[in-house]
Amino acid sequence: MKLVIFTSVILAVSCAPPAANEVEKEVIPIVRLENEGVNADGSYSWNYETGNNIIAHEQGTVKKGEKPDEAELEVVGGYEYTNDDGTKVQISYIANKDGFQPQGDILPTPPPIPPAIARLLEYLKSHPSEEDEQQKNA
Repeated sequence: MKLVIFTSVILAVSCAPPAANEVEKEVIPIVRLENEGVNADGSYSWNYETGNNIIAHEQGTVKKGEKPDEAELEVVGGYEYTNDDGTKVQISYIANKDGFQPQGDILPTPPPIPPAIARLLEYLKSHPSEEDEQQKNA
């Protein structure tokens, strides 16, 4: 009886599906890669394309900072890919002293300001308070 139970357990374990970490993943090839590395002035650029049509590029440039002994890195780049539903996604970005600034149709945008609020903001702009006037004249 013990032999039957032991054989059944071994058979069940050998027929079980592989664990999640054992599942083979498809390897996506890189079909194009260009990388200049970092130049003496700190600038760089790279771009690549993968076998599943992901394309990315980036250029970094070192610019003079506000003070003579400071430097600032400015990065410009972008990437594109196709969503599961077949729509093409394109994102471009700039990153500098003002932060990371992406742009693209897929990114969320704030809702429009309701007309009543827009009118109120215009009214407040054209009718400053006494405090605003004092701060402006100080």
